[in-house]
Amino acid sequence: MPTHWPAQMDLLTACQNMGPGEACILVLLGIVYLMFGYSIFKFLVTLNAMAAGAYLGALLGKSTNAVAGGAFVGAVIAAAITFPLMKYAIMIMGGIFGAALGASLWRQANLPSELAWAGALSGLIFLAMLSMIVYRGSVILYTSLQGSVMLVFGILSLLYKYQSLAPNVTDVFAKRTFVLPMVVLIPALVGLLYQQSMYPAPAAGKK
Repeated sequence: MPTHWPAQMDLLTACQNMGPGEACILVLLGIVYLMFGYSIFKFLVTLNAMAAGAYLGALLGKSTNAVAGGAFVGAVIAAAITFPLMKYAIMIMGGIFGAALGASLWRQANLPSELAWAGALSGLIFLAMLSMIVYRGSVILYTSLQGSVMLVFGILSLLYKYQSLAPNVTDVFAKRTFVLPMVVLIPALVGLLYQQSMYPAPAAGKK
């Protein structure tokens, strides 16, 4: 388990350090996940797995000075494993989101930070199990949540590029810790409702 769970200021610092190109990509991908998540979820889940595989591959390749090669191999292997095992990939994706959400709620409740792993474990188990029970709803929920996070943090990063706005942005989130979760929750709910209406559940007996 991590010895330090990122706090709100850690996330804002990451936004400050993000490049404008990365921020724009996050915004665009966030919109795609929010609006079209369910219709192309196999591609998006595979993309998530490729990103994770590339990161792990780069870490392994770093010791042999083959970062690019390791990232490429890791991405290919992750995609090859994920696509035919999509239901299990959704469960893993749900577990990861659940862990992040559980740890965040634990920190927001001002509970002991060294025990944030307990909140993460609870969220991991709950959303992983939910993925197996409510498959379609879970896909829409996860893509909406991921899209909202990407969109919000991409926009925050772009705002930090304006020197006149940066201190105000930090001040708002530092003094009102509930603002950031609310800012993430609102687009996630909009995306959830939009996808539910655009991609209704199939009638009984149909796939």
